[in-house]
Amino acid sequence: MDLLISLIAGAIGGNIAGGLLPRLNLGLLINSLSGVLGGALGNHALALLGVGGLAQTPPDSAALDPAALITQLAAGGLGGGACLLAAGLLRNILTR
Repeated sequence: MDLLISLIAGAIGGNIAGGLLPRLNLGLLINSLSGVLGGALGNHALALLGVGGLAQTPPDSAALDPAALITQLAAGGLGGGACLLAAGLLRNILTR
């Protein structure tokens, strides 16, 4: 479930970054796809660091850990935005 949350947050983060920086905007589809890739990378980075993901929540608890949820959303969104920034900068460099 934490990967799905990171992927969705990454897609949203990629589109927000594209909206805030119009020179790096690659369109809705590419913004979303690069955001999903960045969200997956953000989720993987959290797993490597061992920082609280939703997978660490005890399976018998009925409630989600709010701190873990916010961490997953932030990592996915920031990873998605960062991946879009890298793709947009690469496009700008290659089209000169």
